Amino acid sequence: MGRSYIVDEAVGQYLLNFDIKDRAYVSGLLIGQCSSQRDYVLLATRTPPKEEQNESPQRAQSALADLDEEWASAHANQVSRMLPGGLLVLGVFILTAPELAKDVQNVLRRLIFSVEKSISKARLWNLSEEEVSERIALHICSSSKKILCRTYDIQDPKSSAKPAEWKYQNGLSSSWLSLECTIHVNIHIPLSSTSAGYTLEKNTKNGLLRWAKQIENGVFLINGQVKEEDSNLLEGQKKSSRGNTQANSQTFDVRVLTPLLQSSNNRSTATVQVCSGSVNLRGDVKCRAYVHSNKPKVKEAVQALKRDILNTVSDRSHILFEDLLMTETPAPQNMNSEKEFHSLPHRVFVPIPGSSVMLCDYKFGDESTAAVREHFEEMLDRSVRVEDLEIAEEMNAASLPTSPPGGVDPQSADEEQPKQLKKEITASKFQQNIGLAVATAVAVFAVGLSFHYFSD
Repeated sequence: MGRSYIVDEAVGQYLLNFDIKDRAYVSGLLIGQCSSQRDYVLLATRTPPKEEQNESPQRAQSALADLDEEWASAHANQVSRMLPGGLLVLGVFILTAPELAKDVQNVLRRLIFSVEKSISKARLWNLSEEEVSERIALHICSSSKKILCRTYDIQDPKSSAKPAEWKYQNGLSSSWLSLECTIHVNIHIPLSSTSAGYTLEKNTKNGLLRWAKQIENGVFLINGQVKEEDSNLLEGQKKSSRGNTQANSQTFDVRVLTPLLQSSNNRSTATVQVCSGSVNLRGDVKCRAYVHSNKPKVKEAVQALKRDILNTVSDRSHILFEDLLMTETPAPQNMNSEKEFHSLPHRVFVPIPGSSVMLCDYKFGDESTAAVREHFEEMLDRSVRVEDLEIAEEMNAASLPTSPPGGVDPQSADEEQPKQLKKEITASKFQQNIGLAVATAVAVFAVGLSFHYFSD
């Protein structure tokens, strides 16, 4: 037997409630957390349909084979942005009629690798050798309700399916621990003017990668203490009257101490670079991560928080980038004209029903909470109340150049996405085509975060 998946019973109810009599299949994402011993599935969400149409029995076979991987991957990319540290897209599911069962595994396999490629593209981190790289491919028969759970290794494109165990557990999502921190961001990114193939996007991405190394090498103080990586996160916590550690809904306050990327002893290795300008990023970033309370290790908790820090910086970059594309900000004539101010998106949290775990989205100042709620509902296929939205940060502004130098690489542009999802998907095909948006993308990180561009 392969890996074991502990699944919240609410996920099982969600998966079995689909009615596919008028369509060939229903597909979607499985969301949860990996650990060394077992994985936890907290949530499932279907891929939003591209259009309302009925599939005749004659077309069902071809409709399954023609599942739109690009559409499903675009949805996965958006959902991935909504996951705090510790949570991942663990895999995909598909529910079909019995006669389509023989073709399902090939479809699921393609979908798993397509989804992983989409959500990992903008990451500032990679899976380590110690981490679990298996992802779920779940098939559900619409008539018998039989479940077939298999996994594929996303690190191996030639990997074959492995059997996995699928177990339901009541109240799984209630026993989670949270870690929270606020870090100060101060990033200086020179913009090279000597490399012909070096676009502004590549410069800023490299700058963020250098900053990511500082986060990876940082010291994380948990409730003011440095703890051994292999120790239990709950070690030393108070016991209840029954002798159990008080773990449910417990929050750990974390402080991050980041070293300088280069020590004074290594300054002799620095190189002189001809630059057309620079980007400075300064401000505070609020971060949050979750880990299951079943013997959590300190290193797993710290890694979850590190990933949230890196993800929220990267994700907000792309969100502002897409927003500027959608608003079609005009390019000015004068490169040295005054800076413009753009609103920074801030984080909005919403709880998973019956759980202490919260998911997140991002909101600009001119967006209503009702619009954010609608986006939650569209992406996660769940009802959300406006009063449940928790705005984690106050709004501020970013000062941006009205016209940056540097080009973009048209060959790296994404293919056109379907138009029914929210603007974050519809804008993705333009992500490499507008220099202005690329230049401003790195200015979106959090409260008080400011973006300054200096041109020679």
